[in-house]
Amino acid sequence: MNAPLTHYWHLWTDGDGVSHQTRCALTAFQLAQVGQAAPQWNDEQPRSEATVVFTVQPVGWVGDWHENPAPQWIVPLSGRWWVEAMDGTRIEMGPGELSLGEDQHCRADAQGRKGHRSGTIGAEPAHLITIRLHVEPVGQACHLR
Repeated sequence: MNAPLTHYWHLWTDGDGVSHQTRCALTAFQLAQVGQAAPQWNDEQPRSEATVVFTVQPVGWVGDWHENPAPQWIVPLSGRWWVEAMDGTRIEMGPGELSLGEDQHCRADAQGRKGHRSGTIGAEPAHLITIRLHVEPVGQACHLR
């Protein structure tokens, strides 16, 4: 039985202070039991403090250029949303997809863009859960595996 992959989008900042979107994968899955349950595939991430925030973005909501408040996992629960990086890459996500928002320490470009823009898609609000990690950003694409 081969270990699975779970894909995610990584919004990160390079050494020049420009944000980018990179498609990454969690790859360190190990088959193990949790309690008395049958074995399942687990990819345990480094332990840290975290704050969970549930967010509802109304229909037509746009968050103009800003940085994530801290490195954070973002998971759409319902509805759809988009995220645009400073390099022009725009991704769209729906329920069950993952994004790691780690665009801290960006530098504003000539157009005044810093971090990312995001917003809702379609005729329903986007319900999201964010898991804000209390760690320093790494500044390297796909560093979490």
